[in-house]
Amino acid sequence: QVQLVESGGGLAQAGGSLRLSCAASGNIFSINVMGWYRQAPGKERELVANIHSGDRTNYGDSVKGRFSISRDNAKKTVYLQMNSLKSEDTAVYYCNVLELLPPGRSWWGQGTQVTVSS
Repeated sequence: QVQLVESGGGLAQAGGSLRLSCAASGNIFSINVMGWYRQAPGKERELVANIHSGDRTNYGDSVKGRFSISRDNAKKTVYLQMNSLKSEDTAVYYCNVLELLPPGRSWWGQGTQVTVSS
């Protein structure tokens, strides 16, 4: 059974930084994409960033140049370094893992709250 455990959320001031971590446990196919999504109140869940097992990265437009995603394959952990935080970054952040071979299993973490005060 695969579980994703997120950590690192909390309160930060505008312009500050936070680092999120998501550790996966269980049997996950090695070719996968690990990523972070976020959902603010009243809004749809959106992609923040993801990273392929081959280290190719993809970022949402609103976080480009401010956030950086990385992963440690040996630890099955993905990180999100968030710098120059803005109040609009306030949301619940969810970790996701997607296997890239059929049947394309996917898992979500429970979410961690990030609140940025202006």
